Amino acid sequence: MAFSEYKVLHITEGGCGTVLLGSSGIPIKKLEAELNKEAADGWQLVFQTIENKRFFLFWNREAVLVTLGR
Repeated sequence: MAFSEYKVLHITEGGCGTVLLGSSGIPIKKLEAELNKEAADGWQLVFQTIENKRFFLFWNREAVLVTLGR
C-alpha cells in the first residue's frame, strides 16, 4: 500500500520511574490515546519499533517509534 504522507511518533517511558525504579515501562495508555487520536484523523500504522537508549549515565530508557501513513 502506498501512502502519500508519513508521520513518526516518539513515545518514551517516564524519566522519574527510570531513575527511581530502574525501569518504568512504556506508557501504554498514552500510546493507546495517541494511536486512537491519529486513527480518527485517518492515519494507519505502518511500522513500529522499540528502542533502548542510555538515560543520564547509568540507566537505560525505552521508547516506541511509531510510523503512521495516510
